[in-house]
Amino acid sequence: MRGLNPRFFPMKTHTFRLKPQQDLFDSIQGFVNTLNIEAGCILSAVGSLTHATLRLANRDFYTEYEGHFEIVSITGAVSVHGSHIHIAISDGDGVTVGGHLVGGCKIYTTAEIVLLELDDVVYKREVFENDSGYEELAIYRK
Repeated sequence: MRGLNPRFFPMKTHTFRLKPQQDLFDSIQGFVNTLNIEAGCILSAVGSLTHATLRLANRDFYTEYEGHFEIVSITGAVSVHGSHIHIAISDGDGVTVGGHLVGGCKIYTTAEIVLLELDDVVYKREVFENDSGYEELAIYRK
């Protein structure tokens, strides 16, 4: 395009499928660790759960859900240095709940995950003064 100086962002995509009883968060983090992904995001994820463990907004404890749930959305930043993922799930009546994805979510039939890996940055989790008190995203150029 004339007049534009497009910047090239080196990136790769990865797709994998999880099977029944696998842990959703632990499996995503394990995949990231195995490939040594230092910065990435979840592009797409669909599937189902039989057990969900979430940290809801402004809570410092986990809430657990039993039943059959559809994964209606997952988004987040992933890294071998720590990942921050949110999920929304719905039950058979369409009632939807969402929060921070943590270990303990068990796959029912499948989960199909598509990740984007960014090759020019590193994501780390750090506690900053005057921030939330949680480990927040720190971005470093390679």
